[in-house]
Amino acid sequence: MEALPARVRAYVAGVILLALLCPVPPPGLPSPGIPPDLRVPWWPAVLLAAVYAGCERLARSRLVAAPHPGATFYPVLLAGAFLLPPHAAALVALPGALLLPVEQRPYLARRLWRAGRLVVAVWAAGRVHAAAGGPDTVADCDMPGALATAGAAVLVFCLVLTLLDGGVPAPASGVRPRGRQAAALAAWRRQCLRSLAPLTVHGLAGLMMALLWRSAYGPVAALLVLLPMGVSWWAFAQYHRERAAHQATIRALVQAVDIKDGYTRGHSERVGRASMMIARELGLDDERVEVLRFAGILHDVGKLGVPTRLLTKNGPLTPEERRVIELHPEYGHEMVRGISFLGEARAAVLHHHERLDGSGYPYGLAGGQIPESARVVAVADAFDAMTSTRSYSRARPVPVALEELRRCAGTHFDPRMVGALVRAIGRAGWHPAVTADDDRSATLPGPAAPVTGRPGARR
Repeated sequence: MEALPARVRAYVAGVILLALLCPVPPPGLPSPGIPPDLRVPWWPAVLLAAVYAGCERLARSRLVAAPHPGATFYPVLLAGAFLLPPHAAALVALPGALLLPVEQRPYLARRLWRAGRLVVAVWAAGRVHAAAGGPDTVADCDMPGALATAGAAVLVFCLVLTLLDGGVPAPASGVRPRGRQAAALAAWRRQCLRSLAPLTVHGLAGLMMALLWRSAYGPVAALLVLLPMGVSWWAFAQYHRERAAHQATIRALVQAVDIKDGYTRGHSERVGRASMMIARELGLDDERVEVLRFAGILHDVGKLGVPTRLLTKNGPLTPEERRVIELHPEYGHEMVRGISFLGEARAAVLHHHERLDGSGYPYGLAGGQIPESARVVAVADAFDAMTSTRSYSRARPVPVALEELRRCAGTHFDPRMVGALVRAIGRAGWHPAVTADDDRSATLPGPAAPVTGRPGARR
């Protein structure tokens, strides 16, 4: 744990200490819902622990391939929470969590963290299930009661996991404490809602395992439930492989643009980030937020078709040179129009330099004729262009850039998108990496760049 910051080490140590206390049987009288005989049938616990470890190992094999390195096969853990007393169910996660390899350093700390958070979450789910009378509903095969108690346990399992993950201390970023707290709370809420649906499916599979285990069919029938879950896991892994291929395609295109135009290195990622902030502020669903992030990242991919000497020219552009640069949205659209997963991002690549008053390019669209995705990216692009140091202008302070966007709202930019960016930055702040060759130049005061300028970077 030496490579971790002190605050993170303390937090991880606290979670591990809490996990060590979870397997301790309750002293004295049993807790509500736990049978008076505290002699736990350990063979189900050992069997479930072995099955969980085997499922995790198989999920990370080349045959299946987990959707991502942190993915976990939860049905067996939740089945343990439904079948066993909490202090015994907590041990089901240990072998798989400790023995599986980790991808990054520090290896030991990551293994212990993975085991600790799972032990605490399973124990908490088992306690809620036992307190709600879940063991009796499972033993009696009372489906309404079993579904209700299992649902409460799954909800607690999800909350504990997201609370533990969200509690990891983040490094100081310069954002105001109130802004950091609001951003952390919003991120935790999104993560919790995103995790609840898949965990509910895993919980239903775990409950089915528990009911079959307690029925006349026994543990063999219970383990058969894992077959369809394994197939669905494999299908989900294929989706994530395809998604990873999409990300690799986008990264390759962006890196090519960054190599060609060194002054805008990092610009694409920051526009993608700002586009995502606007989309979330507008309340768009996660899928559209991701598409708009792609749109922001790829908006300048057409610069690959523009001569490098024009992109890096220090002096003013001639009318002919300006016309050549103004072709980059069409070049970009030609490059990405065959990539089906980009969806409406392709329209943003083509139209992100259109203006609400019709004075933009390449087609002079106005008002509602401009696609929503292009209006989002136009604001994000203009904001980063103003707050980044270029060869022909110094970075403006963020408040000055936001005020300029407000001034141009209604003529150049959609006021709704401008307002969304202003609110998002007011809550979370904006601290991008400096794009100038000299990092210090962005912190030096200087005259503001003119609103009108090079067409390669929206004003």
